[in-house]
Amino acid sequence: MARKSRTINLPAPYLKRVWLEPERVEDRGAYPFCLPFLRDGIDLSFDRAITIIVGENGSGKSTLLEGIAALAGYDEAGGGKGYRPVDHSQALEKMGGVLAKALRASWLPKITNGWFFRAESFFTVARYLDEAAREPLSGPPPDFLSYSHGEGFLRFFQERCQRQGIFIFDEPESALSPSRQIEFLKLMRAMERSGICQVIMATHAPLLMAYPGAQLLELTAAGLAPILVRDTEHFQTLRAFWRDPDGFVAGVLNDCEGEAVSMDRVVTRQ
Repeated sequence: MARKSRTINLPAPYLKRVWLEPERVEDRGAYPFCLPFLRDGIDLSFDRAITIIVGENGSGKSTLLEGIAALAGYDEAGGGKGYRPVDHSQALEKMGGVLAKALRASWLPKITNGWFFRAESFFTVARYLDEAAREPLSGPPPDFLSYSHGEGFLRFFQERCQRQGIFIFDEPESALSPSRQIEFLKLMRAMERSGICQVIMATHAPLLMAYPGAQLLELTAAGLAPILVRDTEHFQTLRAFWRDPDGFVAGVLNDCEGEAVSMDRVVTRQ
């Protein structure tokens, strides 16, 4: 008989620190260790229940979250402890497990309940839960797939946000409209107020970055550093758009046309 998870009478965060041990890295030139932010190692401390990581595409946010998820015992393709996507071939493309082998973690205490959410694999995992009914709830079956992507995602986590654990979200806004992002903020507040949920999230959405009191970190080639939401490139770009939507888009397209003309000249000369 499976042993039920024991509730720990300590508040989040439970994962206190993650760092890279150089001696565990076999090949510095191999991916993911060739990522710029890992060249000098990484040492990440969690001092709040909610940590939000921002950065450009390709900076390594998803790989870092995959590594943390693997440390927590989750499938790096998405899911929770003991759950695996139906199409597990997706996990073969992930490198979080490779990174996790070179990471060390400090827990107080170690808790491996929760979920790793990846928008790209959410429906696969939801189908698995619907079909296998591995975690039955009171009332009718969950049937997450009968909802739209965003609605299914919110309902999925509303069912779990009061449970103790570590919840890792990789760009949840990809499943959410702006109004649904507001609902997700409310979900985050419920998780924080429960006192038993730790959230680690990567996002490009300024609306989610602005969650009050969160530990907001920017991932660049130099590593992780605290940042204010107003100082992020994401916020500054959208602020320029909000000030003059038509002018902003026209300027971007004019720049694009200028680049195309320059490329045409290069091709003609060749």
